[in-house]
Amino acid sequence: MSPDASTQNSTLAGHLLDQYAGRIARARRPYLLGLSGLQGSGKSTLAREMKTQAEQRGWPTEALSLDDFYYSRSEREALAQQVHPLLRTRGVPGTHEIELLMSVLAALPQASDKLPVSYPRFDKGRDTRMAPSRWPRVTRPPRLVILEGWALGIRPQTQAAEEKPVNALEREEDPDGTWRHWVNKQLRGYQPLWRKLDALIVLQAPNWEIVRRWRSEQEEALLARHAPLAMEAEAMTRFLAHFERLSRHALATLPAQADTMVEYDDNRHVIALHHS
Repeated sequence: MSPDASTQNSTLAGHLLDQYAGRIARARRPYLLGLSGLQGSGKSTLAREMKTQAEQRGWPTEALSLDDFYYSRSEREALAQQVHPLLRTRGVPGTHEIELLMSVLAALPQASDKLPVSYPRFDKGRDTRMAPSRWPRVTRPPRLVILEGWALGIRPQTQAAEEKPVNALEREEDPDGTWRHWVNKQLRGYQPLWRKLDALIVLQAPNWEIVRRWRSEQEEALLARHAPLAMEAEAMTRFLAHFERLSRHALATLPAQADTMVEYDDNRHVIALHHS
């Protein structure tokens, strides 16, 4: 991260914590703060910075990522065979173990040395979960829980909106809409989780084309480091096509649901903050 980006992130994290400090202090259970941003928007980095600053303020904090709750590769292979081949690819609603995430959130208020709470870690290089022995263990009740994810807060699309393919992947590999209808139906099962959020912060990108550019830049950095399973441009384009439909839907609908919207320009500079 460039010095400019690091400074911006630090300032933004502090501002967001200031905005919610009163509510966090008054909460009788861990305050659950959702951080929603599309691919490449920097939500994971911001969540880490917020956790660091929150703990400096004396608030025990956990930062959870929706990505860590992806089903394992073998479980997604079973979905691919039973439902649709496109479900081999992690990411869309229906490829997360939401029940496990809900059970972790329910257990955190009672976390202790005698009742530690473990939660998964997903290894994107190997495209599967790490062994449970490597999962983080929480042994104290957090004051603040930050949950970040690309799909956080998204509501299902209407049936009419699903009919027309949005890209070549949908036209060629999901011509009858089986995959996208199934994904949209699974999204209904995520709504109870969204309702648990005490507040939702949305990192708003300018448009889908910029999101694609940001995510591709991340992958180019991984390729330069020779990271395992880093994707070349063609593979990256296909991967992102899985997310285009719901990403466009999120860009259009999430601002109205946000308690705080952080607006970015094409180069990830914050240009506006809106609190509802």
